[in-house]
Amino acid sequence: MVEKLITFSLQNRFIVLLVAAGLFGWGVYSVQQNPIDAIPDLSENQVIVFTEWMGRSPQVIEAQVTYPLVSNLQGIPKIKNIRAASMFGMSFVYIVFEDNVDTYWARTRVLERLNYAQRLLPQNVVPTLGPDGTGVGHIFWYHLDAKGMDLGEQRALQDWYVKFALQTVPGVAEVASFGGFEKQYQLVLDPLKMQYYNVSMMEVMNAVKANNNDVGGRKFEMSNMSYIVRGLGYIKNIKDVEAIAIKNYNSIPVRVRDIGSIQMGGDLRLGIFDQNGTGEVVGGIVVMRNGENADKVIKAVKTKMKEVEKGLPDGVTFKTSYDRSELIENAIASVKGTLTEEMITVSIVILIFLFHWRSALIILIQLPISVAVGFILLQAFGISSNIMSLTGIALAIGVVVDDGIVMVENAYRNISERQQELDNTKT
Repeated sequence: MVEKLITFSLQNRFIVLLVAAGLFGWGVYSVQQNPIDAIPDLSENQVIVFTEWMGRSPQVIEAQVTYPLVSNLQGIPKIKNIRAASMFGMSFVYIVFEDNVDTYWARTRVLERLNYAQRLLPQNVVPTLGPDGTGVGHIFWYHLDAKGMDLGEQRALQDWYVKFALQTVPGVAEVASFGGFEKQYQLVLDPLKMQYYNVSMMEVMNAVKANNNDVGGRKFEMSNMSYIVRGLGYIKNIKDVEAIAIKNYNSIPVRVRDIGSIQMGGDLRLGIFDQNGTGEVVGGIVVMRNGENADKVIKAVKTKMKEVEKGLPDGVTFKTSYDRSELIENAIASVKGTLTEEMITVSIVILIFLFHWRSALIILIQLPISVAVGFILLQAFGISSNIMSLTGIALAIGVVVDDGIVMVENAYRNISERQQELDNTKT
């Protein structure tokens, strides 16, 4: 079989060269299309369901949220297992699917079942799906360099401007904000005043909620003109909250400012984000969508950040905290360097021992074509170009070189011996 293949190759050199050029071109195309990452994604094919019910203990969360969700999500097809975790005010359910299941098909099936399971949950408790990323999807971290700006202002800038802009980048599943203070109106109530005016906590909550809303009215015509009536009631500042009427006390309205004070503060924090011990900062984590090209997404995020930076206040800039593209570029450069070193070393060895440049040329042609075939297979099986796969190609180069040297040296020896026999026959 091997002899027939060699004979066919020698008799049809043009076809062999054409096939080799086609494989090399296909390999170059596969390199351009294959997702490039530094870390191999070995995470499970899972969908995360997150439910928030603040102020409840883990036992209550487990009994009224986690258990109903887990018991009703078990009937989804192609599920391997379901895991769940209950903590203070939050519930996480991890639905692990089989490896060959499409991610978005799985998310659709989970959403269909959640529509049924939600009716078993307490009122106003709404489960949501986590981002369509993976455990290694954190590809880029950044923070704001805003000296002199309040941490609350920085967090508002991140949440309402930077985050929305970066989420429009193709391949980005989520931009998670961290650090700073989330602004909120805080009502500090006086229990003695509440007891004096006979006001309960629920009445205060309902009054504030009812007075923070726009109300639509009807349209009416007058003097050949149409008018639309609507009530504007959204809270804009602290004075609006203070002026909210809760109830009447001896025909006198009791307002929020009569039973307590209102201040602008930050939400409860469970930790801080510190930059190298120099102080707190505010930033975000860019999460890549499942199956995307990490290197391409990072470049798109950096380009978008340059556009966003033009709209930031004076003195505010972006600083990079973690950039995986550096690791990706170093991994690719390592493979390129290994391939170049192998080709130079093999050429020198063959030229020294055989002193035949055509034999060295055979090895030089063999190496890039072999690497191109490797990338073709990576693309065909959906494997990204990462440290693990690229290291395998680099190690395989040594085997390919050894095989090529043995074959070329053996062919050169047989041709030389045959040539000597022909020369002796002629003499």
